[in-house]
Amino acid sequence: MKTIKTVSRYNKIMADILQLMNKGEANLSKSEIVKLRSMTLAAQAYEKNIYTIPAPSTVEGMIELRMYEMKLKQKELAKLMGVAEPKLSQILNGKREPDVHFLKAAFLKLHIDPAFLLGKA
Repeated sequence: MKTIKTVSRYNKIMADILQLMNKGEANLSKSEIVKLRSMTLAAQAYEKNIYTIPAPSTVEGMIELRMYEMKLKQKELAKLMGVAEPKLSQILNGKREPDVHFLKAAFLKLHIDPAFLLGKA
């Protein structure tokens, strides 16, 4: 399948995908399954290019993103990073600046780029 470049083409592909999906997986021929896979990959690539979410620009935002990605609650994150829960809460709420220990833990435990951490601290 060719790359999707326009909204109208994307909408047409999505309508075709829906039509095939409404048939039910068990009712699709092998060629329809191949076509469906090709169309969904093209639609996914288009969506990835069009609907981008900007990366966080603050340490707090990046920590929260990693917390979401790792499916951690704030309490679990504090334990993982080796910091007290109140300290983590204050940092995430902008009431306290992250210290060297916190930034080191963000790098080692959350794999946040040290250049980002030092540039934003």
